[in-house]
Amino acid sequence: MTELINLIAAHDGFAFTALHAEAQGARRGGVIVIQEIFGLDKYVHEDAARWSALGFEVLAPSMFDRQDKGFTAEHSPEGVQKGIGYAMANGQDNAMGDIAACVAHLAPRGPVFIVGYCYGGTMSWLAASRVSGLSAASCYYGGQIAAMAELELSCPVMVHLGRTDAHIPADEVKAKIAAAHPEVSVFIYEGSGHGFNNDGVAAQDPTDALNARQRTLALFAANGAA
Repeated sequence: MTELINLIAAHDGFAFTALHAEAQGARRGGVIVIQEIFGLDKYVHEDAARWSALGFEVLAPSMFDRQDKGFTAEHSPEGVQKGIGYAMANGQDNAMGDIAACVAHLAPRGPVFIVGYCYGGTMSWLAASRVSGLSAASCYYGGQIAAMAELELSCPVMVHLGRTDAHIPADEVKAKIAAAHPEVSVFIYEGSGHGFNNDGVAAQDPTDALNARQRTLALFAANGAA
Protein backbone atom coordinates (compact mmCIF):
# COMPACT_ATOMS: atom_id res chain seq x y z
CA MET A 1 0.00 0.00 0.00
CA THR A 2 1.31 3.45 -0.92
CA GLU A 3 0.41 6.86 0.43
CA LEU A 4 1.54 10.46 0.02
CA ILE A 5 3.29 11.99 3.00
CA ASN A 6 4.78 15.41 3.66
CA LEU A 7 8.45 16.00 4.43
CA ILE A 8 10.38 19.19 5.21
CA ALA A 9 13.63 20.07 3.45
CA ALA A 10 15.98 21.39 6.10
CA HIS A 11 17.91 23.71 3.79
CA ASP A 12 14.92 25.95 2.97
CA GLY A 13 12.03 24.71 5.12
CA PHE A 14 9.95 23.76 2.10
CA ALA A 15 7.25 21.10 2.61
CA PHE A 16 7.20 18.64 -0.27
CA THR A 17 5.25 15.46 -0.91
CA ALA A 18 6.66 11.98 -1.27
CA LEU A 19 5.16 8.67 -2.25
CA HIS A 20 5.65 6.30 0.68
CA ALA A 21 5.36 2.52 0.84
CA GLU A 22 6.04 0.35 3.87
CA ALA A 23 8.28 -2.68 3.53
CA GLN A 24 6.46 -5.96 2.99
CA GLY A 25 7.73 -8.69 5.27
CA ALA A 26 11.00 -8.26 7.13
CA ARG A 27 12.38 -4.77 6.58
CA ARG A 28 15.73 -4.78 4.73
CA GLY A 29 16.32 -1.02 4.61
CA GLY A 30 15.02 2.07 2.93
CA VAL A 31 15.08 2.94 -0.77
CA ILE A 32 14.71 6.44 -2.18
CA VAL A 33 13.32 6.29 -5.73
CA ILE A 34 14.09 9.37 -7.82
CA GLN A 35 11.74 10.02 -10.70
CA GLU A 36 12.31 10.79 -14.33
CA ILE A 37 11.35 14.33 -15.38
CA PHE A 38 7.70 13.27 -15.60
CA GLY A 39 6.95 13.37 -11.87
CA LEU A 40 5.42 10.59 -9.78
CA ASP A 41 3.84 8.82 -12.73
CA LYS A 42 2.67 5.21 -13.02
CA TYR A 43 6.21 3.97 -13.56
CA VAL A 44 7.36 5.46 -10.26
CA HIS A 45 4.39 3.85 -8.52
CA GLU A 46 5.26 0.50 -10.11
CA ASP A 47 8.89 0.80 -9.07
CA ALA A 48 7.95 1.73 -5.51
CA ALA A 49 5.70 -1.34 -5.34
CA ARG A 50 8.55 -3.57 -6.55
CA TRP A 51 10.94 -2.33 -3.89
CA SER A 52 8.29 -2.58 -1.19
CA ALA A 53 7.62 -6.20 -2.17
CA LEU A 54 11.35 -6.90 -1.79
CA GLY A 55 11.30 -5.73 1.83
CA PHE A 56 12.29 -2.07 1.51
CA GLU A 57 10.54 0.96 2.90
CA VAL A 58 10.24 3.34 -0.05
CA LEU A 59 10.18 7.10 -0.45
CA ALA A 60 9.77 8.69 -3.87
CA PRO A 61 9.94 12.47 -3.48
CA SER A 62 7.92 14.69 -5.80
CA MET A 63 10.97 16.56 -7.03
CA PHE A 64 9.27 19.53 -8.69
CA ASP A 65 6.81 20.49 -5.97
CA ARG A 66 8.40 23.96 -5.73
CA GLN A 67 7.43 24.55 -9.35
CA ASP A 68 4.13 22.65 -9.58
CA LYS A 69 2.81 20.73 -6.57
CA GLY A 70 2.09 17.12 -7.49
CA PHE A 71 3.29 17.53 -11.07
CA THR A 72 3.01 14.58 -13.44
CA ALA A 73 3.28 14.60 -17.23
CA GLU A 74 2.78 12.29 -20.15
CA HIS A 75 5.84 10.85 -21.89
CA SER A 76 5.34 13.23 -24.81
CA PRO A 77 7.29 16.14 -26.34
CA GLU A 78 5.18 18.54 -24.28
CA GLY A 79 5.80 16.56 -21.10
CA VAL A 80 9.53 16.45 -21.80
CA GLN A 81 9.68 20.19 -22.37
CA LYS A 82 7.80 21.00 -19.17
CA GLY A 83 9.78 18.49 -17.09
CA ILE A 84 13.13 19.78 -18.32
CA GLY A 85 12.05 23.32 -17.54
CA TYR A 86 11.08 22.36 -14.01
CA ALA A 87 14.32 20.44 -13.48
CA MET A 88 16.35 23.48 -14.52
CA ALA A 89 14.28 25.83 -12.38
CA ASN A 90 14.51 23.56 -9.34
CA GLY A 91 18.31 23.34 -9.43
CA GLN A 92 20.67 21.00 -7.67
CA ASP A 93 20.48 22.42 -4.15
CA ASN A 94 16.73 21.89 -3.84
CA ALA A 95 17.00 18.38 -5.25
CA MET A 96 19.76 17.46 -2.80
CA GLY A 97 17.83 19.03 0.08
CA ASP A 98 14.76 16.92 -0.67
CA ILE A 99 16.87 13.76 -0.94
CA ALA A 100 18.57 14.60 2.35
CA ALA A 101 15.14 14.91 4.00
CA CYS A 102 14.24 11.46 2.68
CA VAL A 103 17.49 10.06 4.12
CA ALA A 104 16.73 11.64 7.49
CA HIS A 105 13.25 10.09 7.49
CA LEU A 106 14.45 6.57 6.66
CA ALA A 107 17.82 6.36 8.41
CA PRO A 108 16.60 5.74 11.98
CA ARG A 109 15.27 2.35 10.85
CA GLY A 110 18.26 1.04 8.93
CA PRO A 111 20.48 1.58 5.88
CA VAL A 112 19.29 3.91 3.14
CA PHE A 113 19.80 3.34 -0.59
CA ILE A 114 18.94 5.40 -3.63
CA VAL A 115 17.92 4.49 -7.17
CA GLY A 116 17.08 6.97 -9.90
CA TYR A 117 16.07 7.07 -13.54
CA CYS A 118 16.98 9.60 -16.27
CA TYR A 119 16.84 12.91 -14.34
CA GLY A 120 16.76 10.74 -11.24
CA GLY A 121 19.84 8.83 -12.39
CA THR A 122 21.82 12.07 -12.52
CA MET A 123 20.42 13.22 -9.18
CA SER A 124 21.28 9.86 -7.60
CA TRP A 125 24.89 10.19 -8.81
CA LEU A 126 25.02 13.73 -7.43
CA ALA A 127 23.48 12.58 -4.14
CA ALA A 128 26.16 9.90 -3.83
CA SER A 129 28.61 12.79 -3.75
CA ARG A 130 26.74 15.47 -1.81
CA VAL A 131 24.23 13.77 0.53
CA SER A 132 25.50 12.01 3.64
CA GLY A 133 23.94 8.83 4.99
CA LEU A 134 23.49 6.84 1.78
CA SER A 135 24.75 3.26 1.79
CA ALA A 136 24.70 2.73 -2.01
CA ALA A 137 23.35 4.29 -5.20
CA SER A 138 22.11 2.78 -8.47
CA CYS A 139 21.90 5.25 -11.34
CA TYR A 140 19.97 4.51 -14.51
CA TYR A 141 20.65 6.41 -17.77
CA GLY A 142 21.40 9.78 -16.21
CA GLY A 143 22.18 12.21 -19.01
CA GLN A 144 24.51 14.41 -16.93
CA ILE A 145 26.51 11.70 -15.18
CA ALA A 146 29.38 11.96 -17.65
CA ALA A 147 29.71 15.68 -16.91
CA MET A 148 29.82 14.86 -13.17
CA ALA A 149 32.07 11.83 -13.48
CA GLU A 150 34.93 13.35 -11.51
CA LEU A 151 32.87 14.15 -8.41
CA GLU A 152 34.07 12.40 -5.28
CA LEU A 153 31.64 9.65 -4.27
CA SER A 154 30.79 8.85 -0.66
CA CYS A 155 29.14 5.45 -1.17
CA PRO A 156 29.28 2.51 -3.61
CA VAL A 157 27.63 3.32 -6.94
CA MET A 158 26.64 1.44 -10.09
CA VAL A 159 25.40 2.78 -13.42
CA HIS A 160 23.03 1.27 -16.01
CA LEU A 161 22.94 2.41 -19.66
CA GLY A 162 21.01 1.30 -22.72
CA ARG A 163 22.95 0.56 -25.88
CA THR A 164 20.29 2.06 -28.16
CA ASP A 165 19.75 5.19 -26.03
CA ALA A 166 19.74 8.05 -28.54
CA HIS A 167 20.44 10.58 -25.78
CA ILE A 168 23.42 8.97 -24.04
CA PRO A 169 26.53 7.56 -25.80
CA ALA A 170 26.98 4.51 -23.61
CA ASP A 171 30.60 3.69 -24.42
CA GLU A 172 31.71 7.29 -23.99
CA VAL A 173 29.96 7.60 -20.63
CA LYS A 174 31.40 4.29 -19.46
CA ALA A 175 34.90 5.40 -20.39
CA LYS A 176 34.57 8.69 -18.51
CA ILE A 177 33.30 6.94 -15.40
CA ALA A 178 36.03 4.30 -15.60
CA ALA A 179 38.72 6.98 -15.84
CA ALA A 180 37.45 8.80 -12.76
CA HIS A 181 36.05 5.90 -10.74
CA PRO A 182 37.34 2.48 -11.79
CA GLU A 183 35.54 1.01 -8.77
CA VAL A 184 32.10 1.91 -10.21
CA SER A 185 30.40 -0.87 -12.18
CA VAL A 186 28.87 0.39 -15.44
CA PHE A 187 26.54 -1.97 -17.29
CA ILE A 188 25.46 -1.49 -20.89
CA TYR A 189 22.27 -3.31 -21.88
CA GLU A 190 22.47 -4.29 -25.52
CA GLY A 191 18.76 -4.77 -26.16
CA SER A 192 17.43 -1.58 -24.58
CA GLY A 193 17.39 2.18 -24.86
CA HIS A 194 16.43 5.09 -22.68
CA GLY A 195 13.84 4.42 -19.97
CA PHE A 196 14.16 0.64 -20.07
CA ASN A 197 13.22 0.20 -16.42
CA ASN A 198 9.68 1.22 -17.36
CA ASP A 199 7.76 -1.96 -18.07
CA GLY A 200 6.12 -2.12 -21.48
CA VAL A 201 7.96 0.72 -23.23
CA ALA A 202 9.31 0.21 -26.74
CA ALA A 203 12.92 0.76 -25.60
CA GLN A 204 12.79 -2.10 -23.10
CA ASP A 205 14.09 -5.62 -23.33
CA PRO A 206 12.40 -7.12 -20.24
CA THR A 207 15.46 -9.31 -19.60
CA ASP A 208 17.65 -6.21 -19.43
CA ALA A 209 15.28 -4.58 -16.95
CA LEU A 210 15.26 -7.69 -14.79
CA ASN A 211 19.06 -8.01 -14.86
CA ALA A 212 19.51 -4.37 -13.88
CA ARG A 213 17.10 -4.76 -10.96
CA GLN A 214 18.88 -7.89 -9.77
CA ARG A 215 22.24 -6.14 -9.95
CA THR A 216 20.85 -3.19 -8.02
CA LEU A 217 19.43 -5.51 -5.37
CA ALA A 218 22.80 -7.27 -5.10
CA LEU A 219 24.53 -3.90 -4.65
CA PHE A 220 22.15 -3.00 -1.83
CA ALA A 221 22.54 -6.44 -0.23
CA ALA A 222 26.33 -6.09 -0.31
CA ASN A 223 26.10 -2.74 1.46
CA GLY A 224 23.84 -3.38 4.39
CA ALA A 225 20.45 -4.61 3.21
CA ALA A 226 19.54 -7.43 5.56
